[in-house]
Amino acid sequence: MQKPDIETARRSMDDGFTLTEVLVTMAIIGLLATGVVLAVLPRLGDASITKARADIASYETALEFYRLDHFRYPSEQDGLQALVEAPSSVDAAKYPDEGYVQQLRDDPWGNPYVYRNPGETSPFDLLSYGADGQEGGEGPDADITNSQ
Repeated sequence: MQKPDIETARRSMDDGFTLTEVLVTMAIIGLLATGVVLAVLPRLGDASITKARADIASYETALEFYRLDHFRYPSEQDGLQALVEAPSSVDAAKYPDEGYVQQLRDDPWGNPYVYRNPGETSPFDLLSYGADGQEGGEGPDADITNSQ
């Protein structure tokens, strides 16, 4: 009768995992997850910069259409809002019903784009202050402008 008891004991020892096996598995999963995070995080910053450049190019095109219709760029006081709705300084009959853009978006970091007229190196400056939200900066905090 002892034989069944020994087999039962062996089976119960074979069921499940030991604490060491679980800890080793968790360590391996942690290392893999860390590798993935380290590979992906730097690309998120690049995607934000690419989106900001695409937004600036889109607004730049809309500003050129505005200039073609009204023979000037919007004033700095009218700002980019002049692309969404007609400012009082223009002939509303020449302003498209749908505007030049449907809506103004903030930059990828949640700050409004900056419009300056006249610009420093072109008729207007259109820029995002980047990740730090401050003028100037280097690397990922650098300003993104239409003159880049």
